[in-house]
Amino acid sequence: MKKFFSLIALTALMVGFSTVASAHTPLCDCFDNGDGTVTCEGGFSDGSSAFNVPMIVKNADGKVLIEGKMSSVSDYTFDKPSEDYVVIFDAGEGHSVEINGADIIE
Repeated sequence: MKKFFSLIALTALMVGFSTVASAHTPLCDCFDNGDGTVTCEGGFSDGSSAFNVPMIVKNADGKVLIEGKMSSVSDYTFDKPSEDYVVIFDAGEGHSVEINGADIIE
């Protein structure tokens, strides 16, 4: 939940400093739940929901390990892979965020 509030603060900053009124920057943050799962929360700088945005988890070789979509409350939880991985919030060309698994902490 505390990560959610940091996402809101980040969104407010991005909107406040945006030079283009119609900016639609993707935002995503992930955290380790400490129980073998990872939760990612996402959205857009204009306040839009990330509902149904595809989420992809790949290993270091680029092999897809897990695929899913953001929920109606713009979050996605998955089992933490045992190998190195990257999480991709894929809202389309120019609207994706990649998060290295090594950067996801409790």
